[in-house]
Amino acid sequence: MADPATQVEGQVAVELPSRHLPAVTYRDLPEPRRLRNYLGASVILSATALGSGELILWPNIATQVGMALAWLSVLGVSMQFFINMEVERYTLATGETAVTGFSRMWLPWGAIFVAGAILPNLFPGWATSGATEFTFIFGIPESAMPTVATIFLVAIGLAVTVSPVIYRTVERAEGLMLAVIVLFIIAAIIIASKADAWAGVITQIPHGIGNMPNYLNEIGVASLMGAVVFAGAGGANNLVQSNYLRDKGMGMGIHIPNIVSPITGEEVAAPSLGYYPPDNEQNRRRWSRWWRIANQEQAITFWFIGALLLVGLAVLAYGTVGIQKNAEGLDFIKLEGQALSQRIGPWFETFFYVAGFLMLFSTNIGVVDYVSRLTGDSLKVSFLKKSAFWSESKIYVTTVWLLIVIGSLIVWTGIEPVVLLVISAVGGGFVMAIYSVLLMRLNRRTLPAYARLRGYRVPVMAFISLFYIAFAVYLIYQMITAGPSSVV
Repeated sequence: MADPATQVEGQVAVELPSRHLPAVTYRDLPEPRRLRNYLGASVILSATALGSGELILWPNIATQVGMALAWLSVLGVSMQFFINMEVERYTLATGETAVTGFSRMWLPWGAIFVAGAILPNLFPGWATSGATEFTFIFGIPESAMPTVATIFLVAIGLAVTVSPVIYRTVERAEGLMLAVIVLFIIAAIIIASKADAWAGVITQIPHGIGNMPNYLNEIGVASLMGAVVFAGAGGANNLVQSNYLRDKGMGMGIHIPNIVSPITGEEVAAPSLGYYPPDNEQNRRRWSRWWRIANQEQAITFWFIGALLLVGLAVLAYGTVGIQKNAEGLDFIKLEGQALSQRIGPWFETFFYVAGFLMLFSTNIGVVDYVSRLTGDSLKVSFLKKSAFWSESKIYVTTVWLLIVIGSLIVWTGIEPVVLLVISAVGGGFVMAIYSVLLMRLNRRTLPAYARLRGYRVPVMAFISLFYIAFAVYLIYQMITAGPSSVV
């Protein structure tokens, strides 16, 4: 660690590992503006979370066992809040993504997390689920689902390919859909949910804990723990909060170029390396304000909205259709829509399906964006850093179309949407087990003393790491003893 007196702006910083990636220079943190200027930095992450845990996995669990396990959804989104803040911590301080920080410790980490983002998300559970909801809206035969899903995937690819500044396009689209969805949830809670279902979220906690072995056997460990993983964003998705923070201009990320379309934007071929803030009074003051603003923004946009949607949609499902153990696939959503039609009117059934479709569509946009964003940043910083042709934007667009082409082919296999989502969640759980540990090491060893991970967040992150590690170890055990098919 360099003496603070020698940390002069523009000179090479020795604190960040530079064995595998180029060294960075010292640079003072920028002055933060007010919170309202940064609200929305987590909106893409929140919108991406909508269509898996919120709309499908947790409501499905509620129709299987009632509200006894709803507390696990809040635990899941709360764990992700702390994970996201550790991802943000590194990016606020350096301007680099967390994956770049991992690659500084060991270069192959970048490729590992690219694989950990791409492989689980080749299975297009969101596209097939969204297309199924679309057939509910217009009364189209469900046999048309693969065609509808393919059209949606191609439309998403075209939208992000031609956007001059991709982050702004995605943020605006996701923000609009999130607003519509939150309005629906508020209306549904007021009109259609029951007080006893809400009370069960709290009163059923002891029952849920006491009967956990039975619930694990009934629902399946992979399905239940996968729902916890997707209570929020999940998988490698949380790591891309680094990229969204940079594109929002927060902390040292304000100095990093945005990803633009290779067709309509002006590309920057250089890798997105960062800076290191010297340890001085001004930077300590600025860091304190940045950290407070980032926590407030994440708590409002991600945690509060996420917890509200998770619990609200589970309560709505249980309050309208009750226990439906024999429902298959997305049948419980159709039953829920029919119950809302009888209770309120046919117009609300349509409203429910439209809101559900928007949730799944917003999730699919977010998934395609985050996987491609992580891939572009990681490969450009590590293995393609000297390439004059492969800019981060070109890698981004190439990954987008890779996901769309392979995803479209998988759509036509006819695999159930819920199974596809569980596959994605299982893969995401393995990724989270790895990077939760790496985040602790990165943020405790490499950052300035005033910005390091410390205090009560250390044991919280240790618990989170152990949770995801236990999940991954159990799944490996299941696959060895009962075969790969046992986890889905």
